[in-house]
Amino acid sequence: MSAVPARNVPLARYTTLGLGGPAAAFVTARDTTELVAAVTAADAAGDALLVLGGGSNLVISDAGFPGTVVHVASQGIDLRAGADGTVRVRASAGVDWDTLVARCVAEGLSGVECLSGIPGRVGSTPIQNVGAYGQDVSETVTEVLVHDRAAGVSRTLSNADCAFSYRDSVFKGTDRYVVCEVVFELTRSPLSRPIRYAELARTLGVRPGERVPLADAREAVLRLRRGKGMVLDPDDPDTRSAGSFFTNPLLDQDAFTELRKRVAERLGPDVEPPAYPEPDGRVKTSAAWLIDRAGFAKGHGTGPARISGKHPLALTNRGGASTADLLALAREVRAGVAEAFGVTLVNEPVMVGVTLDG
Repeated sequence: MSAVPARNVPLARYTTLGLGGPAAAFVTARDTTELVAAVTAADAAGDALLVLGGGSNLVISDAGFPGTVVHVASQGIDLRAGADGTVRVRASAGVDWDTLVARCVAEGLSGVECLSGIPGRVGSTPIQNVGAYGQDVSETVTEVLVHDRAAGVSRTLSNADCAFSYRDSVFKGTDRYVVCEVVFELTRSPLSRPIRYAELARTLGVRPGERVPLADAREAVLRLRRGKGMVLDPDDPDTRSAGSFFTNPLLDQDAFTELRKRVAERLGPDVEPPAYPEPDGRVKTSAAWLIDRAGFAKGHGTGPARISGKHPLALTNRGGASTADLLALAREVRAGVAEAFGVTLVNEPVMVGVTLDG
């Protein structure tokens, strides 16, 4: 039996941006059974549904949400030895992500150490295929227990079923599945996985491809993230954000050629945009670089919504902003990058009741 919903609960207190109007109905689910029951009850009543975790990747309308918000607070971490020195880590969707990473590092489990300091909860990580500093969760996720709202049953999806790609999965852009639990397969080792990200390698004083003690990798990542305002700190307004607001563009060869042409025209013939070849032939470039070179400096803005003073990819609520203020800034940045370089940036946070085009 699901809990009785509270009414007109302000959602701003549940998002890292501190933005969002009230929920018509609000239910907290403290375990997987309660989560499935709350979702089932909302569906049976014909209510619109928003499943809310840590609120670190959400932009919610100032008008709020007209249906039922289910706040995922389920807890539980289970470690079981697997084959060949692996350990299967099962975590409930409501577990704080960085708490899980810290536990894995302390247990000597390698595979998620470079994902330290990312805000949010375990349940959101497969949806976005969360990644940073050369690691993605898709590399270690083996199973995801979901409630399939279309079929009205709970089932387990394999890694292949999740259809992971860059910041994407079968879960993104659909409300069919509610993530209940995630299983990761990690390696028992005192050392990190090979360090892939050049900035992290420089910080650690190693060459890309080398391995370092798990705790060293975690601390270096946390240090880098703090320097960019990407670790939540109530005393630092630069962390009142949804993290990276735009994804790094993936361009086909023609689009990347056009970008190079525009960069040369705007910045000079010797300037090249960042280029990271993808296996499918596309090229990933840097959204932060494009934003900065389009003329949007750190701290840009005149109102309560501004670009972070530490990182051009984060849009922040400096205090007193509305969602409308934040979206106006996002549209300004997106339009400026498109005009300068012909690349249309795509938002990374999930939009609830709003769009960048509306």
